Amino acid sequence: MPLHPIADDVQYEAATAAMNGLIDAGAGDEAHALAPLLGLLSEFIADYEVTTVTPPDASPAEVLRLLMEQHGLKQGDLPEIGSQGVVSELLSGKRDLNRNQIARLSERFGVNPGTFF
Repeated sequence: MPLHPIADDVQYEAATAAMNGLIDAGAGDEAHALAPLLGLLSEFIADYEVTTVTPPDASPAEVLRLLMEQHGLKQGDLPEIGSQGVVSELLSGKRDLNRNQIARLSERFGVNPGTFF
């Protein structure tokens, strides 16, 4: 598979299959020889998804919850947006994300800030 940005859905499907194969091979471990390849492929996939995949209608709390699940994070793993209590309130909808939190989450997860609106 050539290493270049993903241009279409066919390349996207091939890239996600390759990424899953790398993960199955243990490349998720940063010490693994294929970890840099997995990182690069993940960036290409994320870039393609940001520009082409339409997110489902979801609340900011649902988006945050999904991103946390995808990355195996707990409420205490997001100190850049506040304490565990603040994250809990965000996830329950008792508190809205502010601009600074959205900027930090967008940077951390590599998503467009509009994902949280």
